[in-house]
Amino acid sequence: MERTTLVQHIRQQEKINPGATGEFTSLMNEIMVAGKIISLQVNSAGIGEDVLGLTGKINVQGEEVKKLDEFSDITFTKLIGQSGTVCAITSEEKEDAYIIPTEDHPGKYIFMMDPLDGSSNIDVNVNIGTIFSIFKKKSPGTTVTDEDLFQKGSEQVAAGYIVYGSSTIFVYTSGQGVHGFTLDPTLGEFFLSHPDLKEDDSATGRPYKLRYIGSLVADFHRTLLKGGLFMYPKDTKSPKGKLRLSFEAAPLALIVEQAGGKASTGNQRILDITPTGIHDRLPLFIGSKNDVEMAEKRLAAKVKKGSWFKWLSG
Repeated sequence: MERTTLVQHIRQQEKINPGATGEFTSLMNEIMVAGKIISLQVNSAGIGEDVLGLTGKINVQGEEVKKLDEFSDITFTKLIGQSGTVCAITSEEKEDAYIIPTEDHPGKYIFMMDPLDGSSNIDVNVNIGTIFSIFKKKSPGTTVTDEDLFQKGSEQVAAGYIVYGSSTIFVYTSGQGVHGFTLDPTLGEFFLSHPDLKEDDSATGRPYKLRYIGSLVADFHRTLLKGGLFMYPKDTKSPKGKLRLSFEAAPLALIVEQAGGKASTGNQRILDITPTGIHDRLPLFIGSKNDVEMAEKRLAAKVKKGSWFKWLSG
C-alpha cells in the first residue's frame, strides 16, 4: 500500500500556496531531521552515550538544565540556523534570540521552539517532546526587530510538535488542517498516520477523569486525539501563569483551532495576544471547544469549589 511521507505531504501543502519558493519545505525538512536525531538519543538514553542527568547549568527560567535539554537545543539551533531558511531562532533555553549571521545566509522565517518539553520526565521514561512555531519576518531590510519577534499567534505560518514516546509522532499545521505522522524506525521515514485530525467536541456534563502526565506536549497530544480539556491556571506561585506564550501556548493554540478546538487564558483567545517579551507566561485552557468555553464561563462567574477538579466538575 502506498504511503505518504512527511516531506511529500509538506510539498503537496506548499503547492496550494501561490508563489511558494520551497523555502518552507526546506525548513520543515530540517525540523524533521532534528526530530529524528533527538528521537534516537531519547530511545538510547541509559544504554549508549550518557545523555541522562543534569549538565550543572541553570537556564533563563531558573531551571536546572538536563543533558538532553541542551542536546536538543543545540541540535535544532545548528541544523536550522545553517539551513538558509531562518533569520532568527528563539528558544525556551536561551534568554535572547539568536540572530543568524550574514555568512550563514539568513532566510525569511523566524523559528521558535521548546526544544524538549517535559524534560523533568526524561529520567523516568515518560513521554517528552519538541514544540515549535514558525513566523515570517515582517520588517523590511536585514535587521531582525521586535516587530518580527513579537507577533500575535494568529500570524504563525505553521506550528507543530514531535512526541518522543512508544512511537515518535510529528504533528503540524500550516493552516490547512492538522496532520500527524509516525516514524517508521526501520525506514527512518515519517509516514502519514493521522490525517486531518479533529478535536473531539463531546457534550459537556459528561463524567470527567483527571489525568496529568507532567509533560505538556504529551498531555496535549492525548487531548487532541481523545478530546477533553487541558488546563494550567495561574496560582499564587505563578500569578501571571506558568506556560510560555511563544514556545508552548501559541503553537498549540494554532494546532487546536485548526482541529476545531479552542485555546484561551480563561478570558482571552491565545492567538489574539501580542507578546511583549520572548519568555512571556500565561495561564492556558486548551482542548475541546465546549470544554474550554465551560471553563471560561466558570472563571467569569468566579466559582470557587476548592480544587480545580471539583471546580470543573461542580
